[in-house]
Amino acid sequence: MSDSNDTRDAEGNRFSARAARYARVGANMSGVAARMAGARMFGREDAQNAAALAQALGGLKGPIMKVAQLLATIPDVVPPEYAAELQKLQAEAPPMGAAFVKRRMQAELGAGWRTRFGEFDLKPAAAASLGQVHKATTLDGRAIACKLQYPDMQSAVEADLRQLDFAFALHRRMDPAIDTSEIKKEIAERIREELDYVREAKHARIYGHILASVPEVRVPTVVEDLSTKRLLSLEWLEGTKILSYKEADVEIRNRLAIAMFKAWWHPFSSGAMIHGDPHLGNYTVWEADGEPQGINLLDYGCVRIFHPKFVGGVVDLYRGLQENDRARMVHAYETWGFKNLNAELIDILNIWARFIYGPLLEDRTRTIADGVSPGAYGRREAFEVHKALKEKGPVTVPREFVFMDRAAIGLGAVYLHLRSELNYHRLFEEEIARFDLDALAERQRDALAVAGLAPPAG
Repeated sequence: MSDSNDTRDAEGNRFSARAARYARVGANMSGVAARMAGARMFGREDAQNAAALAQALGGLKGPIMKVAQLLATIPDVVPPEYAAELQKLQAEAPPMGAAFVKRRMQAELGAGWRTRFGEFDLKPAAAASLGQVHKATTLDGRAIACKLQYPDMQSAVEADLRQLDFAFALHRRMDPAIDTSEIKKEIAERIREELDYVREAKHARIYGHILASVPEVRVPTVVEDLSTKRLLSLEWLEGTKILSYKEADVEIRNRLAIAMFKAWWHPFSSGAMIHGDPHLGNYTVWEADGEPQGINLLDYGCVRIFHPKFVGGVVDLYRGLQENDRARMVHAYETWGFKNLNAELIDILNIWARFIYGPLLEDRTRTIADGVSPGAYGRREAFEVHKALKEKGPVTVPREFVFMDRAAIGLGAVYLHLRSELNYHRLFEEEIARFDLDALAERQRDALAVAGLAPPAG
């Protein structure tokens, strides 16, 4: 009887927490939405409205912060003023206290959880939107990072995704140049996946397999017996923040930029998958003999696995732009799922394509974008596309593009921070030199089999 009452109490608490969050997020979003609508009615964008939106979301913490930051990195889903404010948000929730951490660890590993570690620091090493990381050691002395999810995150995520529906509905009414319906689905699916640490552990194993041949990039191993659906224990990789090297010699900055390039694009060309979150907190720099050598890739919650034909489309568009082969460009867009294309829409899409592919098409050493700040990377081109689509659109953006664009923009910002000077063309050509669709499908099957995952349908 007691267990039944406890269960009912727990269910009631979860429902109450979810209801309270619906009310809190909804009230904040609705207030800002009314101001946004008023500003649009009178034909103006108001920086105060943008700041109000950031303040409303920043006070909530949790998953909505991750959604807000994600929206800010997808060009033209929100106006530039709002994107600039949302990018300032820090996805950090107040850390759980020691007593709370003990209860959460007991819930994941049982009453004797502490006896399974040599050491366990109850003070978090880092706190983020969905959980926090604690440094610990195994019984045999290995240093590990224990990522512990905050309680009731599933309810919080569902509450916040309801507000995402609201935000996108508002966007469609105000500015229908881009149909965001597929974007919304993609964001929701990826954020729900981030709650599943069992899946994240599988992603880490897959990346360890694919990047084993890339010495510049280190992937932490998973500590299986200390991991659950809401607790992920990984090898602790010592490293330094990448921005610490902004003023290093250009040789060092270029070395780190090459490591970043390979960390993202080698899994894409070799396994049709991409790390969808090039956030500065998701990698550090490792050193040997006092010299920075490469990067530690730390977080695998947001990994997008594509059908191999999507990679084929990326290569086709690249070759089409390179050779001015319009038929090949059209084939690429159609492969990705763009519908109802005409010559004018293709020209509009090519504005964005030439921006993304620009550094890859020029066989010379160059910066990623001269005279552009990291926060402004891609904004001018997105504005041009948006302006053109208002006249010729709307266009529905296939969902696969959400995290491809996010990765491209995020990596571009890192290269701008580092002021790297590379021949991006030759780096890309090296990745796609042996491209073959059937061979890629086979490599992807082999990589996914390491973690017991099936290839994507389609």
